[in-house]
Amino acid sequence: MEKVIERKYNKEGSSSVSATKQLARDAMFVALTLVFTAFINIQLPSFGGAGGLVHLGNVPLFVGAMIYGKRTGALAGAMGMGLFDLLSGWAAWAPCTIITCGLMGYVTGAICEKRKGMSWKLAAMAAALLIKITGYFVFESFIMGSGALAALKSVPGNVVQVVTAAVIVSFLITPLERGLRSLE
Repeated sequence: MEKVIERKYNKEGSSSVSATKQLARDAMFVALTLVFTAFINIQLPSFGGAGGLVHLGNVPLFVGAMIYGKRTGALAGAMGMGLFDLLSGWAAWAPCTIITCGLMGYVTGAICEKRKGMSWKLAAMAAALLIKITGYFVFESFIMGSGALAALKSVPGNVVQVVTAAVIVSFLITPLERGLRSLE
């Protein structure tokens, strides 16, 4: 009986994850992303740009997206990092963060849902890096009005942030994937 309640069935009749389990999983990755962003970070000084943070919030974002797909990745990025911006001194950046980091999680998940293997995971994180650089560059230079030169000064911090997360995830993803999948 418990298994019947725990699972729902799609049109083809095969079982899929229950809505409750999916919601709990999504909430867990949103919370992990928020915590890793808020508490594992280094604030960068402003050198004519916005300064910013180098944080590890991308680690749970990538893990959630790679293992559970684009929905989990998008929610972790948009809500986890967006909540950090709203709850800290970075509220003006929240719209950019919600869009950019949500898109990073969505694209990472979309790539990893369809293709398996470490090379695809690395490609997904490289795509996320391009999204991050582009999103924050456009927001800072045009919407915040800082100009292209000031926005370029933020690029190294974004690169360090995503590349650091990519290195960590590259080592952790295979054992985490096996462990989390075995719990299902």
